[in-house]
Amino acid sequence: MKIGELAERTGASIRSLRYYEEQGLLAPLRLNNGYREYSALAEEQVRTIQLYLNLGLSTEEIRGILQCVLKSKEAFCEEVLPIYRQKLAEIDRQIHLLTGIRQNLIDRIDSILLERNHADQEE
Repeated sequence: MKIGELAERTGASIRSLRYYEEQGLLAPLRLNNGYREYSALAEEQVRTIQLYLNLGLSTEEIRGILQCVLKSKEAFCEEVLPIYRQKLAEIDRQIHLLTGIRQNLIDRIDSILLERNHADQEE
């Protein structure tokens, strides 16, 4: 299939597909006229790439596990576990940080409202 058809089937932009190729995540055949020709497997590869990008993995991390995932359907791909654990730890750190920021904002709002109420009572 051509790049436009792959883009339509996966929802990925043509620019993204070219980027995935540059990063070594996709390997289309090149026809004599220079057009890219993607195999039937390319659609599954793009969906897998999109999944991992949405999980916050870098293209380098994805490249490292893509072959294993596509061959073993992830459940049996032990190389993925450390990456998932690392991403989970990163998310936990972000949650902790955001929880602190959230509480700080709540405290500031409460302080402003308290001051405003206090000023209203003095008038």
